[in-house]
Amino acid sequence: MIRSNWLYIAVMFAVSYTIRILPLTLIRKPIKNRFIQSFLYYVPYVTLAVMTFPAIVNATQSPAAGAVALVVGIAAAWFGASLFQVSVACCAVVFLLELFLVH
Repeated sequence: MIRSNWLYIAVMFAVSYTIRILPLTLIRKPIKNRFIQSFLYYVPYVTLAVMTFPAIVNATQSPAAGAVALVVGIAAAWFGASLFQVSVACCAVVFLLELFLVH
Protein backbone atom coordinates (compact mmCIF):
# COMPACT_ATOMS: atom_id res chain seq x y z
CA MET A 1 0.00 0.00 0.00
CA ILE A 2 2.72 2.48 1.00
CA ARG A 3 4.88 1.54 -1.96
CA SER A 4 2.01 2.13 -4.37
CA ASN A 5 1.46 5.61 -2.88
CA TRP A 6 5.11 6.48 -3.52
CA LEU A 7 4.78 5.13 -7.05
CA TYR A 8 1.73 7.33 -7.66
CA ILE A 9 3.58 10.35 -6.30
CA ALA A 10 6.62 9.60 -8.48
CA VAL A 11 4.48 9.24 -11.62
CA MET A 12 2.61 12.49 -10.87
CA PHE A 13 5.92 14.27 -10.30
CA ALA A 14 7.37 12.94 -13.56
CA VAL A 15 4.33 13.96 -15.59
CA SER A 16 4.12 17.43 -14.01
CA TYR A 17 7.83 18.03 -14.37
CA THR A 18 7.87 16.85 -17.99
CA ILE A 19 4.98 19.10 -18.94
CA ARG A 20 6.74 22.12 -17.46
CA ILE A 21 10.28 21.39 -18.65
CA LEU A 22 9.59 20.33 -22.27
CA PRO A 23 8.61 23.78 -23.54
CA LEU A 24 11.71 25.28 -21.92
CA THR A 25 14.02 22.79 -23.59
CA LEU A 26 12.33 22.52 -26.99
CA ILE A 27 11.40 26.14 -27.68
CA ARG A 28 14.46 28.38 -27.53
CA LYS A 29 13.42 31.17 -29.92
CA PRO A 30 10.70 33.73 -29.22
CA ILE A 31 7.29 32.73 -30.54
CA LYS A 32 6.37 35.02 -33.43
CA ASN A 33 3.17 33.37 -34.61
CA ARG A 34 0.31 35.66 -33.54
CA PHE A 35 -2.17 32.78 -33.26
CA ILE A 36 0.06 30.81 -30.88
CA GLN A 37 0.84 33.96 -28.87
CA SER A 38 -2.85 34.77 -28.43
CA PHE A 39 -3.60 31.11 -27.63
CA LEU A 40 -0.95 31.06 -24.90
CA TYR A 41 -2.13 34.42 -23.59
CA TYR A 42 -5.67 33.18 -22.98
CA VAL A 43 -4.84 29.71 -21.59
CA PRO A 44 -4.73 30.83 -17.90
CA TYR A 45 -8.06 32.67 -18.20
CA VAL A 46 -9.78 29.74 -19.86
CA THR A 47 -8.37 27.31 -17.31
CA LEU A 48 -9.60 29.48 -14.45
CA ALA A 49 -13.04 29.79 -16.04
CA VAL A 50 -13.31 26.04 -16.66
CA MET A 51 -12.51 25.34 -13.01
CA THR A 52 -14.59 28.17 -11.53
CA PHE A 53 -17.91 28.16 -13.39
CA PRO A 54 -18.93 24.56 -12.62
CA ALA A 55 -17.94 25.09 -8.99
CA ILE A 56 -20.16 28.17 -8.78
CA VAL A 57 -23.19 26.26 -10.03
CA ASN A 58 -22.53 23.06 -8.07
CA ALA A 59 -21.57 24.69 -4.75
CA THR A 60 -25.18 25.45 -3.89
CA GLN A 61 -28.05 23.15 -2.95
CA SER A 62 -29.86 24.22 -6.10
CA PRO A 63 -27.90 24.62 -9.35
CA ALA A 64 -30.46 27.24 -10.40
CA ALA A 65 -29.47 29.42 -7.42
CA GLY A 66 -25.83 29.15 -8.44
CA ALA A 67 -26.66 30.04 -12.03
CA VAL A 68 -28.69 33.08 -10.95
CA ALA A 69 -25.86 34.18 -8.63
CA LEU A 70 -23.43 33.82 -11.53
CA VAL A 71 -25.57 36.10 -13.70
CA VAL A 72 -25.92 38.62 -10.86
CA GLY A 73 -22.16 38.54 -10.29
CA ILE A 74 -21.40 39.11 -13.96
CA ALA A 75 -23.88 42.00 -14.07
CA ALA A 76 -22.48 43.56 -10.89
CA ALA A 77 -18.92 43.32 -12.23
CA TRP A 78 -20.02 44.71 -15.58
CA PHE A 79 -21.43 47.80 -13.86
CA GLY A 80 -18.21 48.41 -11.93
CA ALA A 81 -18.77 46.75 -8.56
CA SER A 82 -15.66 45.79 -6.60
CA LEU A 83 -14.73 42.15 -6.03
CA PHE A 84 -16.05 42.34 -2.48
CA GLN A 85 -19.36 43.83 -3.64
CA VAL A 86 -19.72 41.16 -6.33
CA SER A 87 -19.09 38.36 -3.85
CA VAL A 88 -21.54 39.82 -1.30
CA ALA A 89 -24.20 40.19 -4.00
CA CYS A 90 -23.71 36.60 -5.16
CA CYS A 91 -23.82 35.24 -1.62
CA ALA A 92 -26.96 37.24 -0.85
CA VAL A 93 -28.68 35.96 -4.00
CA VAL A 94 -27.86 32.35 -3.18
CA PHE A 95 -28.94 32.80 0.43
CA LEU A 96 -32.27 34.36 -0.49
CA LEU A 97 -33.06 31.91 -3.29
CA GLU A 98 -32.24 28.89 -1.17
CA LEU A 99 -34.06 30.32 1.85
CA PHE A 100 -37.32 30.92 0.01
CA LEU A 101 -37.29 28.53 -2.96
CA VAL A 102 -35.54 25.34 -1.83
CA HIS A 103 -37.54 23.06 0.43
